[in-house]
Amino acid sequence: MQKDQYIGVFDSGIGGISIWKEIIQLLSLESTIYLADSKNAPYGEKSQDEITQLCIKNTEKLIALGAKIIVVACNTATTNSIDYLRANYPIQFIGIEPAIKPAALQSKSKSIGILATKGTLNSRLFSSTSKRYTQEIKTIEVIGTGLVPLIEQGKINSPETRALLTTYLAPMIEANIDYLVLGCSHYPFLLPILKELLPSQVSIIDSGEAVARQTKAILEQKKIIRTEITQPAKHYIYSNGTIDILEDIIVRFRESEQIPLKTVIQVAYKDF
Repeated sequence: MQKDQYIGVFDSGIGGISIWKEIIQLLSLESTIYLADSKNAPYGEKSQDEITQLCIKNTEKLIALGAKIIVVACNTATTNSIDYLRANYPIQFIGIEPAIKPAALQSKSKSIGILATKGTLNSRLFSSTSKRYTQEIKTIEVIGTGLVPLIEQGKINSPETRALLTTYLAPMIEANIDYLVLGCSHYPFLLPILKELLPSQVSIIDSGEAVARQTKAILEQKKIIRTEITQPAKHYIYSNGTIDILEDIIVRFRESEQIPLKTVIQVAYKDF
């Protein structure tokens, strides 16, 4: 693979595919490399130092594979480690953090829910963002313990997942939230169940589209965006865990036309 050719994306497993999908939809000329660090999932239960070391590993692998920009498609990794990455590597990083601002500004009930990992909710970046935008807003913060492992196992619509979500959403519903902020890139895979369990007036916000738009803006700003088709875009998805669930997700994306049928995607095991 040639250097300076790919948008690099990494996450603690399959969750960031929800971000990757938005990127390839918006930037159809760009090729991508996605690293699913499933072997070390979830990041949300690890210390900040452990998270940073994993981010270093993923970053250096993507740079070696030819990334020209890196999307940290993980809330926990962003909130704990992106400052370190930006200070230590000469490449642009796009982060992802819970979309507290739009939820707080648009809430009519002045009550919002935030479902995130322990690592995100306990981070300095999350704390500063929350304080800035929620001074007059009631926030119900819930750690989604157990959800990431279930999603990684493909148990998205399982009784266990539904039971956990029912428990986690109960205090939010009781507090009359009108916005639910998803603070983990794995959680958009739970959207169908969340919509079933939540009152119809609750809007759900994730960061996928915003991250894709920011990626495009930085590529344009740095003049490294592809503007013509010299060769078809190709997408490489590597996991250091099982690839079965990733393959199933790609099939579902194609069947639902969330990505074009002819998009060239290679899903493979790679140790990193």
